[in-house]
Amino acid sequence: MHGLQIAHCNFDPIAVSLGPVQIHWYGICWGIAFFGAEFSVRHRLASIGRRDVDVSGLIVCALLGTIVGARLGHCLFYDPSFYLSHPLKILAIWEGGMASHGGAVGLIAALAWGAPRYAPGLAPLTLLDAATISAAFGAAIIRIANFLNSEIIGNPTSGRWGVVFDRVDAIPRHPVQLYEAVAYLLVLVVLRVAARQDAALARPGYLTGLFLSLVFGARAVIETWKTPQAAYETGYAITVGQWLSIPFVLLGAALVIRARLRAQPSVADSNIRAVRIRDAVSSDVVPPEA
Repeated sequence: MHGLQIAHCNFDPIAVSLGPVQIHWYGICWGIAFFGAEFSVRHRLASIGRRDVDVSGLIVCALLGTIVGARLGHCLFYDPSFYLSHPLKILAIWEGGMASHGGAVGLIAALAWGAPRYAPGLAPLTLLDAATISAAFGAAIIRIANFLNSEIIGNPTSGRWGVVFDRVDAIPRHPVQLYEAVAYLLVLVVLRVAARQDAALARPGYLTGLFLSLVFGARAVIETWKTPQAAYETGYAITVGQWLSIPFVLLGAALVIRARLRAQPSVADSNIRAVRIRDAVSSDVVPPEA
């Protein structure tokens, strides 16, 4: 390792401090993720002719569901003995501890609950499909926040890409937070390419399946370079994060297969056709048959 320029990470987790009010980088990244989600979801739903959806209401549901799910996931999966002995500590979100697997469950549950209220007539899977690109972006930016907070660190490495997290120790480690951020941005690119095909939103569950299988597949691989996240997993051949990722990967694969085998046109299919006809009429062009 001699002669190598090792990067150091020693960011202050507090971005702005105004007297008793403190704004953390973590909170800023969450805000960016969900403000971006409103724009992205609104655009995707407009592409299938659903401009009537109350996207703002859905985003509030999604935010609350994700936070609650992520917190409960951390408490129940990563340190159950402590939180079951101190249940009030579950509410202490400011002390840290959010699990992406629980966040995914919370997001799905919140959108399924909110769909009939804020997007009547729209299949929950179609709504989830519209949210996948913003979810991939949000996952990436949250991992960047984890990097700034020097949390979810990697195992020691002798490679020149190692990062010393000064707030933790003086050992160069795999910057696994950045590995995941890059992986999720690549998933975002795949989803954007897939979403350009009419069949993507016309087959409910296709984009959601891609998201789940790719995001949690990448998560399972990158877990290899992480330090144990749960105290009780030391010595396990498979980490808690990998165990939790397996059901999501399988569910994602099942949704992709189901969507590709669908033969009947969906509501989204009809809406896409209607939008094409409207645009064609406005420009005096006869649309080709779908």
